[in-house]
Amino acid sequence: MTRPNDSKTALHFGAGNIGRGFIGALLAHSGYRVVFADVNEQVIGALRERGEYDIHILDLEARTERVQGVTGVLSTGDETVPAIAGADLITTAVGPNVLKIIAPTLARGLEERAQAGAGPLNIIACENKVGASAFLRGQILPHLSGAGRAYLEQSVGFPNASVDRIVPPFEGEDVLDVGVEDFYEWYVEGPAFKGGIPQIEGMKVTDDLMAYVQRKLYTLNTGHAIAAYLGSLRGLGTVADAMGDPETAEQVREAMEQSGAALVQTHGFDAAEHAAYIERIEARFKNPHIHDEVTRVGREPVRKLGPQERLIGPARMARDLGLPAHALLRGAAAALHFRNAEDPQAQELQALIAEKGLAATVTQLTELPQGDELHTRILEGYAELQPA
Repeated sequence: MTRPNDSKTALHFGAGNIGRGFIGALLAHSGYRVVFADVNEQVIGALRERGEYDIHILDLEARTERVQGVTGVLSTGDETVPAIAGADLITTAVGPNVLKIIAPTLARGLEERAQAGAGPLNIIACENKVGASAFLRGQILPHLSGAGRAYLEQSVGFPNASVDRIVPPFEGEDVLDVGVEDFYEWYVEGPAFKGGIPQIEGMKVTDDLMAYVQRKLYTLNTGHAIAAYLGSLRGLGTVADAMGDPETAEQVREAMEQSGAALVQTHGFDAAEHAAYIERIEARFKNPHIHDEVTRVGREPVRKLGPQERLIGPARMARDLGLPAHALLRGAAAALHFRNAEDPQAQELQALIAEKGLAATVTQLTELPQGDELHTRILEGYAELQPA
């Protein structure tokens, strides 16, 4: 049976677990021919050779889904620019820090589209970063000529998105196998599309994306991070292990309830519906079939301690509304204890504390001035938390 997007091509940057297990899979299920772009030669070679792979749904009722109609190109190779020039849609799941790296390549592809008089194109950055698509647009612009800029302004949309699916490391029988939880959400900013909104299975379009971006970042990502940082301090290996510890589970829930109160008041969410959303997230964290190590979830603590990020952002929102934030600040304090020999940012964090002291480090990362109530409570929480 012909589906709405048959004969259309989606280029997806990032052939890792999130790319294959979430966005790329939804595009393929929606009828797109999906071309993955990545630096991993083994994965790209397997995608080109087989044109399909399996997704393992990690839930009480485990099942397997086959994704077909896919291929790959090396993002550093000669095929990527022509793939950009010929794409009907471009998405990314490369990590926020990699967007600036792929921007010059995207610019070259947009230049080719401009020269060829190509039609509209939408580029959706599906990253755990507020305004990721707009950020990517800003990274592309300096690499464009006048004609390229004119084409971008007129014909290229950069809809921001909020993505939510837990995709842990997974060891299957095949290099392309990927494991995911059953639940997912993908909200995209409707007014930012150019040339119409594509029909994509599982993609929800909204006129108020920021509400959903903050709901996800300040609930799912907040709870996930705090579970990881408290779990790490207490010698617990996975998020499920951390949530199996009554004290940790209670503190994670308290943090999500504090951010939830601020979100309900800020965005007008229904309080009962948001409470149910928190309960669903708790159940996801406790899923025994998802082996998500706290070292993975807690990585990049420098970024995650940013002023608008998952720990400080909701704490500031709560404080500004006159609401409690102590559980959120406990999570920030736990993040400052985070150690992981394989994570450069964890190493950078401990080096900053050793060099500048705790108070100056907190100010540098969170932009909270010394003497600020939130700053003071983070320092107090750090002193109270001790590694196992």
